[in-house]
Formats: sequence, C-alpha cells, structure tokens
Amino acid sequence: MSKSGKAKTSKRGQPRRRVVPFWRHRYLRVALIMLLAVLAGGGGWRLWQSDWIPGAIDKARWSLIAASTNLGFKVNEILVVGRSETTQKELLAAVRLARGAPILAFDLQAAKKRIEALAWVKSASVERMLPDTVLLNVIEQQPLALWQHKGDFALIDADGEVILRTGLERFSDLLLVVGPDAPQHAAELLRVLATEPELMTLVNAAVRVGGRRWNLRLKGDIDVRLPEENPAAAWTRLAEYEKKHRVLERDIRILDLRLPDRLIVRKPPRPVKVIKGKRQET
Repeated sequence: MSKSGKAKTSKRGQPRRRVVPFWRHRYLRVALIMLLAVLAGGGGWRLWQSDWIPGAIDKARWSLIAASTNLGFKVNEILVVGRSETTQKELLAAVRLARGAPILAFDLQAAKKRIEALAWVKSASVERMLPDTVLLNVIEQQPLALWQHKGDFALIDADGEVILRTGLERFSDLLLVVGPDAPQHAAELLRVLATEPELMTLVNAAVRVGGRRWNLRLKGDIDVRLPEENPAAAWTRLAEYEKKHRVLERDIRILDLRLPDRLIVRKPPRPVKVIKGKRQET
C-alpha cells in the first residue's frame, strides 16, 4: 500500500471531534454565572432602580401602541347598552375617551371604576371590540321608594342604597318610608304589600317603629299597625275584612292588626263644643 493510502487510512481511523453547541459551551456558562453573580450582588437591582429597564419597556410599549393606530387600532365608536337614567354627558365624562385615541392604550379597569361611581350605575363592564370599538354595558339601580330621615329625603333602591338626594319630584308616586333603618327593610315590606295589590294602592307611607315593625298610613289618614311577626298574614287579614265589611270606608282613625285573632278599630275623637262654660261631646 502506498504512503498516500496509509495517510488517508489513518485520517479515516481517527475519532471525529465532538461539536459542542454554543449555548452549552463552557465559556458561555462561566459568563452567565458571572452575570447572575453581578445581578445578585445588586447590579441588576441598581439598573432597575435607575429606571433604565422599566423606562425602556415602557418606551417600547408606547411605540407599539403608536404604530398600532396606523393599522386601524383606534377608537371609532363607543357602544352603550343599558343606559336609561344616566345621561350621555355623564357617561362620556367618566369614560374619558376621545374618537381617534389608541384603543390599546385605553385602561378598561380605570374606566369601569369611574363609571360605577356614577349615581345611577350599579355595575358596569367595559370591553374592547377590536379594532375600533369600545362596548360599555351598564346596569342601573332601580328606584324602590323615597326615604325620609331627619327632615331629609332620598331615593333608595332595593338594597337600601341611596341613589339621589335631589331632583326627587318625579318619584313622588313611590312609597314613602320613614325611620333610620327603613331603607334596609323597605324591599321586604313592599313584597308583603304586593300580595294584596288593591289594598297596596291605598298606602301612602310606612313608618318603621322601634326597628321591629311598620305602621302604614293609608289614604284618608287611616293608620294601620302591622305586627312584628308575620306581617303578611295580618295584611291578608285586613284585605279580607275590607272585602267583607268595607272597614276602610268607615269613620275610623286606627286599625290595629298586632293581635293575630282580631282587628282593633279606633275611631277619631268626637269634637267637643262648649255650652255655657261646660264641655259637651257631640
């Protein structure tokens, strides 16, 4: 065999040199360990405290948002669902969003909090409908009654929460409830009254007594005293009395239903006239 052949044979017989990937190279591992040591020693924290990293991230974010507007990701329309009492002006002021603004920069949670702070709004959701629409879904509070306390009036909802304290004239047909804790119990009272719809139409006001029960003021200045326990049964009993005996058409002042087996009726006091220095009932 020739020398050249031997040379070729010896080269083929040598083991191939193992190729180590770059990311597994010993020198790279050493460099990464040294970098982590610097960061752990406070270098990374000092970079973050210097606002260099957050500033760079924020700058990149706003650059992307600015570029997105050129692709059509900007506010073109605001859709509102559920608005009735809340004015358009109030709602737009709370949203703080102008046509043409970058839609990806809009803070949904901040807008939701501002909208839910409005007087009539009970809850709200704010969504992006990419590329150019913002959807506002508003659930408004439902007026339940007028509340009188210490000479002041307020409009309350079914949860006893105050909706408004001014501009209440258009709600004058609602039931008036009186007492410190009346708002918390008004919804329950109205459910009781609603069981006798015809009788309910005669109720003008309800006064909470001792935080335990209600006195009702009916048309004709008739007071109905409901019991603390099972007022619904007493209310039904009064409806039956009215159908059979027309008690509300008589000259009475008080109907006391606090005893379960009877109706106590009190008439207004008779007028007194004086004859020659003597009192005489008529």
